[in-house]
Amino acid sequence: MTSHETVDALLSSMTMRQKVGQLNQRLLGWDALRRTPGGFAVTDEALAEIEHWQGMGGLYAPMRADAWSGRSWTNGGIRPEERAEAMATLQAAVTGANPHGIGVLICEEAPHGHQALGGTTMPVNLAAGAAWDPAAFEEASRTVAAELAASGVHLALVSALDVLRDGRWGRSEETFGEDPMLASELTRAIVVGMQGAGGAALGGEGVGVVLKHLAAQGEAIGGRNGQSAHLGPHDLAEIHLPPVLTGIGAGAVAFMAAYNDIDGVPCCANPDLLTRLLRDQHGFEGVVMADMFAVDRLADMTGDLPSAGRAALLAGLDISLCDEAFTTLDALAESDAQVAAQIDVATRRVLALKARFGLLDPPQETDRHAEGIRLEAARENARIASRDLAAKSLVLLADDDLTLPLDPQTLRRIAVVGPYANDVPCMLGDYVAPQPEGSALSIAEALRTALPQTTVEVAEWAGPDDLLAKDAPGQPGSGQAALADSDAVIVVVGGTSHRSYDDEFAENGAIAGRAGSATGGEGVDRADISLPGEQDALVRAVREATPGPVPVIAVVVAGRPHVLTDVVSHSEATIWAGYPGPFGGEAIAELVLGAAEPTGRLPMTLPSHPAALPLRYNDRQSPTGVYQDVPEPVLFPFGHGLRYRHWDVSAVDTVVDADQVRILVTLVSHSDAPTHGTVAAFGHRRGGTRAPRSRELLAFARVHLRPGEQQRLELLCPAGRFFADPADPASRTDLDVEGRLCVVAPSPTSSGE
Repeated sequence: MTSHETVDALLSSMTMRQKVGQLNQRLLGWDALRRTPGGFAVTDEALAEIEHWQGMGGLYAPMRADAWSGRSWTNGGIRPEERAEAMATLQAAVTGANPHGIGVLICEEAPHGHQALGGTTMPVNLAAGAAWDPAAFEEASRTVAAELAASGVHLALVSALDVLRDGRWGRSEETFGEDPMLASELTRAIVVGMQGAGGAALGGEGVGVVLKHLAAQGEAIGGRNGQSAHLGPHDLAEIHLPPVLTGIGAGAVAFMAAYNDIDGVPCCANPDLLTRLLRDQHGFEGVVMADMFAVDRLADMTGDLPSAGRAALLAGLDISLCDEAFTTLDALAESDAQVAAQIDVATRRVLALKARFGLLDPPQETDRHAEGIRLEAARENARIASRDLAAKSLVLLADDDLTLPLDPQTLRRIAVVGPYANDVPCMLGDYVAPQPEGSALSIAEALRTALPQTTVEVAEWAGPDDLLAKDAPGQPGSGQAALADSDAVIVVVGGTSHRSYDDEFAENGAIAGRAGSATGGEGVDRADISLPGEQDALVRAVREATPGPVPVIAVVVAGRPHVLTDVVSHSEATIWAGYPGPFGGEAIAELVLGAAEPTGRLPMTLPSHPAALPLRYNDRQSPTGVYQDVPEPVLFPFGHGLRYRHWDVSAVDTVVDADQVRILVTLVSHSDAPTHGTVAAFGHRRGGTRAPRSRELLAFARVHLRPGEQQRLELLCPAGRFFADPADPASRTDLDVEGRLCVVAPSPTSSGE
């Protein structure tokens, strides 16, 4: 019997309650299991849910450990070696209560690594965007998926679709940046990495991807989380839908509908988005999941919970997340034929997804020892990938007089100062489980490890008053004396989305009320994106207290585009690190000391003033010269990033074919050492019927050059992306490849410089 026949046979034999049970994902998974002297057992709450529906559709995050779930290494969180046993216990309870033996989809948060005890943490998405390396991100995603699959997980909830349009949004770190093409390429990487090409890894070494959030959540007014997105159909299609369509093309098995509304229509009740766009126009056959409690929030629009559930179901939503509204669907179906018919449609989709993971088949006994070995191998591979991605994500913003890299042989004493000088959590980002003790090094610790013959003084000053009032640890005299006696000063500033176990949380886990130390993350939107606290003043004070010949190097650890005007003005070199993960300290130390090359490029625009937002490189009009008080709002543009070793573009040629443009780039290395980085092609498209964007990313690629090498690189770009209207001979594109300019027309001839 084929999987389609199996699903049809199951559907025809299920009661309405059993069907609706497959559409519900009500429990917070960490409350579904309890420890007993003999192992794990299903809680009474979970048993009641399973028995009521005679099964379960999905279970959200049973292994999640963080401040919101309250789970940790010391209070009952599921440890890596316990994952297989715990998930087997859950599956046995669910299949045993279901007359058809249907298993439950285990869904885990994996925004940048598995959010579980012992789960490998990766750099956040914004850092992955700064790496501009889809191949490295695909490998990182593959290793995370292998870890999840070895733990009994089926679906990974991953942020990929949000495009950064306003840095005031606390969830900026979850985006790949402000460009839809970069976001699309990294979305493709995460789907292929986690699911395998064509879904080949599903049910084996891979997991299914739930891409979130659909759609335009990054466009929320004022950067306010979950609020309205005011934009027209063209901007929606050009900015926010490319990652969605790429995800469909790559074979993503599921999408998550966002909290926000688009022009007043909530995404989780938007048939134009969930049915006509996804399914009718683009052939998506998978499952659409709601964000947490998003369906219940519709009651403010519909009047009550049953009507909210009906609106979401008929719009194309298949499975809810913690909502009550979907629990009313079986009662609604008794008198509403449309609801009854759509329940069948949605249940068929959920069952078809479960079939891909073998959840419609009798449970198989597993070799726990072999599973443990498999899990440990996956975790080790994930750590290697995390380290690699962290190194590639760092961006050298400024380097006056080639201050960097520092020569380790000349460093007698360095000072590492600032609020995050000796802080590990600041580098990890939001949605992170407690890290094992000693599993990561702070920036100061990493420098001390890399410089065993150098005295590394650490002072975690929060502001200029600390600098003037406090002694540096282990250093007699004032803080100023510690700076005066150093060969280099590294000041570490920025922000953090670290969650404390005594923070207050909303029902969906966002930080609410008291935010503790967090200056970013879900629920921490900011009206002012200047560096929080007195950090600008601290950098100025450090520079003033440091003798002129001694360089001050600023390291900015952040998950959003902060204003860094003062930081850059009062330091000889500035490095941007987008929450680079547990290996971030080591990566930063290697870059500062020249053991690694800076290859990252900004995935967003950095403003020169906080009131200039929103500010995006691909807007239709330039912001330069508009504000009388801030004539140049852009401090550093999208794509900016310096290198230690020099190479340039000596020639650009193009070949225009019927359906694509081939950009032929000649690169020349002027370095006496190997070098690598990213080549990017930008364009300003003219023609068509809409005002052109100021600048658009058309294609990019990673390159590796040997000393003195000349290399010919081919970048491929679909004609529809390259020209405003490929069929219009009047269309033109002003092409810019690393400063080499040419004008290209849509005709079958080459156009060079």
